[in-house]
Amino acid sequence: MSQTLETGYVAVDGGELYYEAVGSGLPLVFIHAGVADSRMWDAQVAHFSPKYRVIRYDTRGFGRSKTEAVSFSNRQDLLAVLDHCKVDRAILIGNSRGGSIAIDSTLSFPDRVKGLVVLGSGLGGFGSEEIPPDLVEPIGKMQAAQEAKDWALLAELEARFWADGPNQPAGRADNAVYEVVRSMTYENYINQPVEAAAQPLDPPAIGRLAEIQVPLLIFIGLLDEADCVEAAKYMAEHVTNAQYVAFPDVAHMVSLEKPQEFNRIIDEFIDRNHL
Repeated sequence: MSQTLETGYVAVDGGELYYEAVGSGLPLVFIHAGVADSRMWDAQVAHFSPKYRVIRYDTRGFGRSKTEAVSFSNRQDLLAVLDHCKVDRAILIGNSRGGSIAIDSTLSFPDRVKGLVVLGSGLGGFGSEEIPPDLVEPIGKMQAAQEAKDWALLAELEARFWADGPNQPAGRADNAVYEVVRSMTYENYINQPVEAAAQPLDPPAIGRLAEIQVPLLIFIGLLDEADCVEAAKYMAEHVTNAQYVAFPDVAHMVSLEKPQEFNRIIDEFIDRNHL
């Protein structure tokens, strides 16, 4: 039986957010990485929409969403998507920057969150500002490309860094994974000329993990950037109801590299916690 795909835009202060919703039942809301847009979840939409209501959206400044040069809250933007889709409580699933948004949103409006899944996630307040010695060269190349506004080169460098993994050989990840990250990153750079300023959660999440009372599922690829790997371990140790899943041969984009395993583990997580 075919399902009706709902698409549209959610009005927010100084912008509008593109979203898609399909299926019915328990709502799953997917929040993309900073080197992607909502298309990174294609395999998850196909897998989960026959059983659940699957919602994905482009965060402000990414994909088909639009913004003015304003100060804004990613948490309030997510809340606007939930309200527009008439979702009382959802499982939030976020990759990288999207994981950080999911965590911060769980802390900001816990009554709207039923469960939390993060992969290669950032964690507000975690990590050092200093660049590790082994990353000085690749990050320096990315900064130079950004300063030169060489968006094609920057997208290639970022895709190698995040898809293959820092200091991994080019082509370690499947070329399809590299290419989807590269193309989404490039389109974000050329199609989003205006930069809005995201307001950080204050106080940051690192000191508030005990407040997370919903089941938490943490995915990490051990070839990911060191701060992401350490943040995943830290969350596993400091959140009461946390499950930690590590893939030794995967980098930042767990759901793209291991979609079948990723989907299966989420199904088991939902069933085990009676969500």
